[in-house]
Order: sequence, then structure tokens, then C-alpha cells
Amino acid sequence: MKALTWQGKRDVRVEDVPDPRIEEPTDAIVRITSTAICGSDLHLYEVLGPYLKPGEVLGHEPMGIVEEVGSGVSRLKPGDRVVVPFNIACGNCWMCRRQLYAQCETTQVRSEGKGAALFGYTSLYGSVPGGQAEFLRVPHADFGPITVPQNGPDERWLYLSDILPTAWQAVRYADTPPGGTLAVFGLGPVGQFCARVGRHLGAGRVIGLDLVPERLELARRYGVEVLDVRELDDVPGALIDLVDGRGPDAVIDAVGMEAHGAPAGKLAHTAAGLLPDRLARPVIDRGGVDRLSVLHAAVKAVRRGGTVSISGVYGGEQNPMPLMEMFDRGIQLRMGQCHVRQWVDEIMPLLSGDDDPLGVEDLHTHRLPLQRAPEAYEMFQQKRDGCVKVVLAP
Repeated sequence: MKALTWQGKRDVRVEDVPDPRIEEPTDAIVRITSTAICGSDLHLYEVLGPYLKPGEVLGHEPMGIVEEVGSGVSRLKPGDRVVVPFNIACGNCWMCRRQLYAQCETTQVRSEGKGAALFGYTSLYGSVPGGQAEFLRVPHADFGPITVPQNGPDERWLYLSDILPTAWQAVRYADTPPGGTLAVFGLGPVGQFCARVGRHLGAGRVIGLDLVPERLELARRYGVEVLDVRELDDVPGALIDLVDGRGPDAVIDAVGMEAHGAPAGKLAHTAAGLLPDRLARPVIDRGGVDRLSVLHAAVKAVRRGGTVSISGVYGGEQNPMPLMEMFDRGIQLRMGQCHVRQWVDEIMPLLSGDDDPLGVEDLHTHRLPLQRAPEAYEMFQQKRDGCVKVVLAP
């Protein structure tokens, strides 16, 4: 089959790889009809290469048609249309029974000290072949895949794999009081959905911040107040001034480790990238390699007693945080990988009607064949051609 493989820093290629097959009774094989590029895929493209080997298949936002199921799978049958969550969970362990699916103890990658295995996301998360491919082996298919109706375009359902539940969780964690103010740093795909979900769940005011004109305009179309950070000398100060002189009730960081405006973090990324993999891995894992400009701005902007919800991915362990200010201002932090299946029942009614209240069909700006994935990665990373979200068709 054809699949997108990692070959090196900023080097991904579509190659022929072996077709997946049933390996365990609870496996399923899914023929992929659509698969998206996630913002966190760009961390593999740029920063997390030391945890990848040439030839590994990327991608963790797939959906498609079930082709085959193992003997232990009774809830799916060939022909079912499914979305595959990015985290692989068993549904039965101590963590899963508490809906903490991203911490599944059955697939947990204990050798790396990490949570549940993820599709297409490095040795840190199990080196499981990803979904930017023609076919995908889905472990624990007796629990994981989400069955969706046969009607409607893929984009109606595709984002259940990751970014829509991720945004939903971020907003739930932010816990904006009814009628309160939510600020969203970063208006990429997750940030766009955070802003829309925030409005849907009762925030009286949603303010989105970014520096890409197309992203700002897209958010504005959905009733979001937008701030172009290129025009602000003091981002936290501007937010505080905008919201009663005290700041938003809640702030979501939908950016993560590769934020703009953090030269020290950029230098750490570059330095780690120059090291051999065996040396780079401990530097990335235990060093201060994150660009924290957005996270620090979020902490400084939220009102006293407010909540900062982090959905952007961070990687280092030694990055300094302004703990004295956080403690003094009584700020709460909530964060973590999304527990996809925890939120599906809440989201599904919004996708199943004739309307499209969250604008899921309006998010992607580019739909390209899988063969053009390498140029799509470059375009997405460079924010060219108005690119907000890319969907690939194998």
C-alpha cells in the first residue's frame, strides 16, 4: 500500500509499505478514505525526529471503511464507516473505566514513562504505524473506533479522531462561567474549534489571538473577537484591558511547544536537532526545549482565580514557569492528551443534524491526494496559501 513515511527532519515521502494484517483477535483493518494533518504532526516534522526511524508511517487523524475484523471484535463488521481516535485504549482497564483513555494501562508505553499508545507518533508512544496511508491496522477495535453514519462528507465526522474532542476537552477544562470570557491563544485547527465550542457551551465572549490573517478571518466569521498579536506590544496587558481591567475568566493555550516569539526555545530546538539521536532524546525529554511565550502570556493574562487550559503539546521537563505569580494569583492549570471517547457522546448530536453548528465542514482549506502529502506538510508548516487544515485522500 501507499503510506506517508518519515525520512528525516522536514523530509516525509509517500512510499510503498507492507499492507497491514490482523495480528490480534481484537484488531480491525480499516481502508482509509480521509486522513488529516494535525498541528502536532508538525512536531515530528521539525522537533521530535530523534524518536522516529526512517520509514515509520505518520498520521493520527484517520477515518474509513472497515475491511476486516479479528475474531474478538463483535461491535464492528466489514462495511462499517468509522472514525479512529488517535489514542489507543482498551476500554476495560482501571484508567479506561474512569474515562481516562489517554492513560490506558493496557497500551501505556511504560518503557518511555508515557501514557496510552498513539497512532503514528514516535517511539515515545509505541511506534504504532499511523493513518496517513491507504490502510490501517486498528488495535483494540472492540472499543476504539467510532461508528458514524454512512451519509455526509468525511469532513462531517473526521475531526472526531482528534481535534474536535481535543477542543471540547480544552473548553470543558477551562470551565468558563456562563456568560464569562474565554480567550484562545492560537487559531489553528484546534483553536478554531475551541473558540466555536466555547461559544456553543455558553461563554458570553470569546477572544481569539493569532498572527495569521486567514486564521483571524476564519474565527471572525464565527463571532469570535480577534486580536492580531503582531499589532500588540503587551499581549497579556491588552487582554486585561479588554476584560474589565482584570482579564479573561479562562484562557486556552492551543499553541504548544513551537510558539512564535520564543528565541530561547527556538535555539534549544535547533541545538537538539544537531545532536545524534541518542544524545538528542534525553535533551528533548529532560531539557528545556519548549517555547513558552504563549504559555507565559496565558498565565499573565487570565484573571486572578481563573483557569488556564492547555491543549497545545509540550515536550520538555526543565522549562521554567512563573510559579510565584501563578501562586499569588491563584491560577488553576488543566492539561493533557485528549480522552477522545469521553467526549464523543456529547459531541455527536451536533454532527448528526442537518445543520453544522460547529462549522466542521468549513474548517479544511485544502483537500489533496495522499501523494501530495509532502508538499502539504511544508505548506501547513509555513502557513502558506491560506492553509488552516489539510485533509488527505488516499
